[in-house]
Amino acid sequence: MHIEVDNSHLNIDVGPDFRQQMLSNNIKQLDAILLTHEHKDHTAGLDDVRSFNFVQKKDMPIYGRDKVLEQITQEYSYIFAEHKYPGVPSVNRITITNNQFTINNISITPIEVMHYKLPVFGFRIKNMAYITDANYISEEEKSKLFGLDVLVLNALQLEKHISHFTLSEALELIKELQPKKAFLVHISHKMGLTRAIEPTLPENVSLAYDGLRVQL
Repeated sequence: MHIEVDNSHLNIDVGPDFRQQMLSNNIKQLDAILLTHEHKDHTAGLDDVRSFNFVQKKDMPIYGRDKVLEQITQEYSYIFAEHKYPGVPSVNRITITNNQFTINNISITPIEVMHYKLPVFGFRIKNMAYITDANYISEEEKSKLFGLDVLVLNALQLEKHISHFTLSEALELIKELQPKKAFLVHISHKMGLTRAIEPTLPENVSLAYDGLRVQL
């Protein structure tokens, strides 16, 4: 997910189609990457930050919890080698905890959610929040999610799942949090067709899609 706020450009995660997403949406600036967790479908595009290194002439800041950055260091060992091959990506690893932090004077609030037994970070930026790969949020963390204009929330499928919210669970949470608008992401083929699901959703809830743009 790409976010433009106060002239800064942030990406939450870098999935395997990261390069295609950047090209398709004509994104020419990227100031930082926020990693929710270490699973490959959220980190597999990291190698392609090299294009932004070349254009912007600087390292790419990558924010994540210790365990996530350790995993990145192992999987992309060539990026962090003492003697680097010319042209490899250049990144700056920045550890975050469950405390608020800033990027370019933009305040970012992590929201810890559970992906079965794996802690995952969602992020709140102003009145927008992004929660992926979760099926449990504590009451303490939920308290960070009230008063939203936009909530982006995972809803994998209709049937119960071990580590993701189902559609009914996501809708229940949205009803509790009462954002002005909610978009459902991380949807699998088991959800069904958009034309079948969309008419059943509350007025303030929609299925997200590739290329969706929301202006606040």
